[in-house]
Amino acid sequence: MTTTDILGREEIVRLVDRFYEKVREDETLGFIFDKVAAIDWPSHLPKMYAFWQTVLFRDGGFRGDPIGKHARLVPLTAMGREQFDCWLALFEETVDELFTGENAAHIKRCAADMANVIHAKINAVPDERFDPMKITAEQRARYAAYRSAAP
Repeated sequence: MTTTDILGREEIVRLVDRFYEKVREDETLGFIFDKVAAIDWPSHLPKMYAFWQTVLFRDGGFRGDPIGKHARLVPLTAMGREQFDCWLALFEETVDELFTGENAAHIKRCAADMANVIHAKINAVPDERFDPMKITAEQRARYAAYRSAAP
């Protein structure tokens, strides 16, 4: 049931709430969030609203250390490609169920970039996708736009 594009905070909240419902029900990811990381959902969800609002609109006010938070889980549970691919598949599925448009497509690209970077960083995986000499013209333009829009 796709509706409009992601236009603001209201849609971000809807996306994040539905996505984490799926994560908590998922065999691969649910226990990582609920048992291993023992997420305090009432405090975590507002941080995720701010995070995705900052990613998409640059106005959510998010401050944090996503790589550090994920790295702390590495000694406690599997945090490999399977887990990140599952996370990304659920995220993209949720976006596609709820939204369509330019921002919906953009947030999925951002999520893919994030999943790849966090996975590589916390697992010390050399990945040619992160070699600055091998990024695509589209990636180069996107990163340049992020840098110029940063406060």
